[in-house]
Amino acid sequence: MSSRLTSDYSPSRIRPDFSAGFLTPPSKMEALGGYPTKSSNARIKRLRVLVKDAKGRMVSLEKYRGKASLVVNVANHCQHTEASYRSLQELHRELGTSHFNVLAFPCGQFGDTEHGSSRDIEAFAKSTYGVTFPFFSKIKILGTEAQPAFRFLTDSVQKIPKWNFWKFLVDQEGKVVRFWRTDESMESVRKEVTSLVREIIIRKRGEL
Repeated sequence: MSSRLTSDYSPSRIRPDFSAGFLTPPSKMEALGGYPTKSSNARIKRLRVLVKDAKGRMVSLEKYRGKASLVVNVANHCQHTEASYRSLQELHRELGTSHFNVLAFPCGQFGDTEHGSSRDIEAFAKSTYGVTFPFFSKIKILGTEAQPAFRFLTDSVQKIPKWNFWKFLVDQEGKVVRFWRTDESMESVRKEVTSLVREIIIRKRGEL
């Protein structure tokens, strides 16, 4: 699959890897309009990120390797909540969990749009909107306390979310291949994800 990234950065100049750590040297990142981070001085050979799910249990993101993942910073009390959850759930249901997952990371850094415990956030989303995709513990994605996995996503695309429901598409090898802002078309997301999932299925069949 060709990595069709957004116009914010050149796919030929950035080759991010969600599993291998931060690969772009600081000088090059800054030249591309990115921002330096404390971890930028050291090349991390492999990022083995453990995150907490909504119930507080430790989960390794390695379990999603080999599948496409759409990582989203979500919120239960936002003007985009209902439409976003319903479209994400529809995509999650249509493509199934054998080759694809929506991964929801609640965040309360954008106004008063996400509050309560992680368990309460997950329960509300499931009972109100019928979502079945995985929820993780409430995190921060901005500033020095940004959760490492999400920090890696934002470092990869050289952009920081400005609001809830930014979407990051990660391929089966752990590479961030595209991202979408809150108000970008869900149809665009659907087409890109479906294409990636189809490619994963074809590749797996060829390996049998």
